[in-house]
Amino acid sequence: MGQQQLLLIVLGVIVVGIAVVVGISLFNANAETSTQDSLVSQGTNLGAMAQQYYKKPVAMGGGGNSFTTSNGGQGFLAFFNNLPQALRVSSDADWTQTVPAVTDSQVVLTAKPIDVSYLWTVETTVTPTQIRSHIINP
Repeated sequence: MGQQQLLLIVLGVIVVGIAVVVGISLFNANAETSTQDSLVSQGTNLGAMAQQYYKKPVAMGGGGNSFTTSNGGQGFLAFFNNLPQALRVSSDADWTQTVPAVTDSQVVLTAKPIDVSYLWTVETTVTPTQIRSHIINP
């Protein structure tokens, strides 16, 4: 009878161990998905600000229907760099946009997660009428 009880205890420990490992992996997967969703939401927020800049007249500090300086505005790059630090750097990611990714009618913003174990990035493409975010895996 003692061997049977010992076997049941060992079997119970193995089942509990497997349950803990599965729980941890599910938690990590959920945390990564949550971060992706958060970055897509932040990208949409920054995209809306970019569209506001695009549509606002140059005289009011906007782009005058351009993301570049072609209409006499400061350009979206300067506008983006003047945004509050909390919008450009969050607890989840650093947002960047580069000069080649800016045209008169399009801006591309990229978020690189702060957690170095996440190998993907979120890219948000903003046009005067659309905001599209997608996750780029390496």
